[in-house]
Amino acid sequence: MAASGLRFFRQSFGAVLRSAQTPVRTCPRLMCTATKEQNHLGENEDKSKNQAEESPDQAAAEKAKLEEQIKDLTDKYKRALADTENLRQRSKKLVDEAKLYGIQGFCKDMLEVADILEKATESVPKEEIKAENPHLKSLYEGLIMTEVQMQKVFEKHGVLKLNPVGAKFNPYEHEALFHSPVAGKEPGTVALVTKVGYKLHERTLRPALVGVVKGT
Repeated sequence: MAASGLRFFRQSFGAVLRSAQTPVRTCPRLMCTATKEQNHLGENEDKSKNQAEESPDQAAAEKAKLEEQIKDLTDKYKRALADTENLRQRSKKLVDEAKLYGIQGFCKDMLEVADILEKATESVPKEEIKAENPHLKSLYEGLIMTEVQMQKVFEKHGVLKLNPVGAKFNPYEHEALFHSPVAGKEPGTVALVTKVGYKLHERTLRPALVGVVKGT
């Protein structure tokens, strides 16, 4: 029995010796993590050192650069606002002109009707308009009423008649057919209108055909 106990003691003591002689293995993952942390700490220390070493001149230069960028962005912003406002004004003007002059084509066509009515009334002999000629008188009065009503409709929509006898010649509203000296008339004025003109608001639909007084 004593021999058995001695043998057990030797086996146990030998196992302890072998375990003490075995080298401890280091985990590669733990070593890698520790290396990264050490490098990170080194980088932070370098950055702090570099920031601390920045001179006042470098800080002033950086500030000036930022102020220049802010100024440039502000100028671009103001130009964009101005362009937007100009576009809005142009769009509004186009819309307003479309409302004012949208009937321009129709009005030009109606001018021919107005010319026919005017010629019809002018062609009736005034001395024949008597009670003895009731049919002619009624026809003439009907034509006059129609012409007057048409001019009222024209005026309602901004169409104005141009009959510039005695007015100063205006090349934007009148078309000179001839120039002739006329006694007692100021040179450059309209002496005769052969065909009346029309305007739609401020735009000339058709210039009046006129004869202009020529200076002697």
